[in-house]
Amino acid sequence: MKELELFQRKALKISPEDNVAVALVDLRAGETVSVSGNKWTVKTPVGAKQKFALRDLRPHDLVMMYGVVVGEATEGIAEGAALSTANVSHQRAVLTKRASSYDWRPMDVSRWKDRTFAGYARADGQVGTRNYWLVIPLVFCENRNIRVLQEAFEQELGIAAPAKYRNHVAELVELYRAGRIGEIERWEFSPETTPSGGSRVFPNVDGVRFLTHEMGCGGTRDDARSLCGLLAGYLYNPNVAGATVLSLGCQNAQVGMLREEVLKRSPKLEKPLLIFDQQGSELESVMLSRAIRATFAGLVNANKIARTPTPLSKLTIGLKCGGSDGFSGITANPVLGNVSDQLSELGGKTILSEFPELCGVEQDLMDRCESDESADRFLQLMKSYADAAQAVGSGFDKNPSPGNIRDGLLTGAMKSAGAARKGGRSPVRGVLDYPEYVTAAGLNLLCTPGNDVEAVTAQVGAGANVVLFTTGLGTPTGNPIAPVVKISTNSALASRMHDIIDVDCGGILTENRTVEETGDALLETIIRVASGDLHTKAEQNRQEDFIPWKRGVSL
Repeated sequence: MKELELFQRKALKISPEDNVAVALVDLRAGETVSVSGNKWTVKTPVGAKQKFALRDLRPHDLVMMYGVVVGEATEGIAEGAALSTANVSHQRAVLTKRASSYDWRPMDVSRWKDRTFAGYARADGQVGTRNYWLVIPLVFCENRNIRVLQEAFEQELGIAAPAKYRNHVAELVELYRAGRIGEIERWEFSPETTPSGGSRVFPNVDGVRFLTHEMGCGGTRDDARSLCGLLAGYLYNPNVAGATVLSLGCQNAQVGMLREEVLKRSPKLEKPLLIFDQQGSELESVMLSRAIRATFAGLVNANKIARTPTPLSKLTIGLKCGGSDGFSGITANPVLGNVSDQLSELGGKTILSEFPELCGVEQDLMDRCESDESADRFLQLMKSYADAAQAVGSGFDKNPSPGNIRDGLLTGAMKSAGAARKGGRSPVRGVLDYPEYVTAAGLNLLCTPGNDVEAVTAQVGAGANVVLFTTGLGTPTGNPIAPVVKISTNSALASRMHDIIDVDCGGILTENRTVEETGDALLETIIRVASGDLHTKAEQNRQEDFIPWKRGVSL
């Protein structure tokens, strides 16, 4: 598709094989629009981001978009009429074996070869974009103690989240105590500069992150193993300098299990791992005092690490979308695909996950796998996941949320076809099950849900040191240890929710920008974020979401 022409159009046909077009603006019934050099008369009102038929579709005709099957007509749809959930259902193409060869023409990345970011080099060869100390529980029983440690450390180290909203409550308390009750209902907050968190004791430490979760015991042994694998991935992640782990002692997720998972990822864990067992301590207060002393000593050493110039090959990027709209697959997601392809050529790693949102594009991803074994593993993971969903009365076709549907993503396959564009066109070098860790340079597929926080949590547990997150509707998702760059698919969102959006890709539709130049601008932003010169809105807002995936059915 010619990206330069997008801004001039009212509608877009994405691929030559498509039999539907996307409305780029609200279209009136009777209006004539030009699509791919031909003119169509719109038969019914079509909202921006929605789709309309480019020919008469009979019941059971396949709906084509992005060059793939994205649905099936459930009733007749006249040429020029809008598609909806009332006349289209989920459908996907029949799968065949992996193609014997994949034609990939490497991109010219010579302009990026000598570019570097300022990162934290670890002894194991990985490089962090942040330098955090991690404090985590092996079981939910220790969550309260984690919060106790958080309270003890954050204020004294000057790393507490700014308490700006306390000022709002304080103003209301003053009004109440002064008897000015009537003014309370008329009170409005006034935007103010975020208060400083105080002077930081350890300037080279980006913070101490205190995670909590609801797992570790009471579930299956597989749940405990998956949790330990995820936590091991966080301990091994290059953005972590060291960790303090609290264990109760009797839970399913045993310390030995955690150590086994750590060794799978790093036979020689070359960073401090401090473990404290409550049932093996004299008193809770004794355990916490020892944990505080050891953690403080660990921070002293972590503060000795400084940023150094690092090649872009040391970046591991998570590719995620959430709160998607009908423009996601046209603007922001292809931009991520462009960045992913460039990083693959530079020797970096990228992670495409959200397997429910790859339903309908399996054939393309299988054909891009470098081996039959990888293609077979991808298909088996997809099948197992889909079967588990169907067993409880759900399925990948139930994946689009009400917000997705309202903004033009009518079927699971339609959503998937746009979501998969985050992975670009480069070969698939690795296929991983949750919570495995990425090792292969290039594009990797990681089995996760589409759920925003579960997926980002998993990507960081797989080694992502930066996450790119596209959204058309707006979502505040962040992560405790990896910066999450929030990228809007349309400029209206970037303007309306500028407090959570970092990068706007809407100019592809409105300002004659290309995917390629927007991708270059995003890569420049990634370098600034990775170097610590720019903190994402999620970081500024202390949006530190962490939800382990319990291997049931979560779409």
